[in-house]
Amino acid sequence: MESQKFTEGEFYQGCFDSRAYNDMFYSSPQGHSDEQNFLTFVLQSLSKTFSSGKYRGRTLIDVGSGPTIHSVISASKYFDEFVLSDYTDRNRKEIEKWLKAEEGCFNWKPVIQYVCELEGRSPSEVESELRQRVKRVLKCDVRLENPFHPLNLEPADCVITSLCLEGACKDTETYSRALRSLRALLRPDGALVMVGVLGETFYTVAGQKFSCLSLTQSNIEDLLKNLGFTVQEFNVFQPQDLKDNTVSDFEAVFHLIALKSVN
Repeated sequence: MESQKFTEGEFYQGCFDSRAYNDMFYSSPQGHSDEQNFLTFVLQSLSKTFSSGKYRGRTLIDVGSGPTIHSVISASKYFDEFVLSDYTDRNRKEIEKWLKAEEGCFNWKPVIQYVCELEGRSPSEVESELRQRVKRVLKCDVRLENPFHPLNLEPADCVITSLCLEGACKDTETYSRALRSLRALLRPDGALVMVGVLGETFYTVAGQKFSCLSLTQSNIEDLLKNLGFTVQEFNVFQPQDLKDNTVSDFEAVFHLIALKSVN
């Protein structure tokens, strides 16, 4: 019965307010005050991942970008081409507005500035780099065997997914299938970089509640191992006191890097 109430892609298409989401969670590098530096942890983790220089190549695919570009800021100089994607039309439109620097597009400058301070880079160069290197913004559905059907994308050197799978997948079986479909998007030895939440059942945007699949670290590690991934890092940030959090019920946020086995 519960699974029927889970807010899957179709619900997002009708009810997700892209601009309100960005305003609530991405107006500053700290993120929403109720979530206690959730976004700071994510930005720092992604910065460490890509600044290491270990993960680079021709193509990076961001699966389930939402209306955001923050996941690819640190990766911008390490890949030649980026594909961003989302199920929801409004989310893709929000990204495209920023890419074209249209009037009224969301202001990513505070977040980009923060990442650039971590990495000693120029914000204007990073903006320019991203706008040049994001080649496509595509519709995707992680519940499909090929999330980009009917398109078939070339295997990528890196796949990123951030805060997508737990919001799109109503049960562990669907989540596992989604991970399998991400694996198929990677070349052998390619890197999967994931950001997600542990123990979360909901979050809200402008008063509208959205479902989340509650997961543990061991759930995720077991699923990845069973699919032939080797987890390189699994970093967890657990804020001390979340009792006043009105926008979500997450217990922790994680960042992981896993490599697709060659076989």
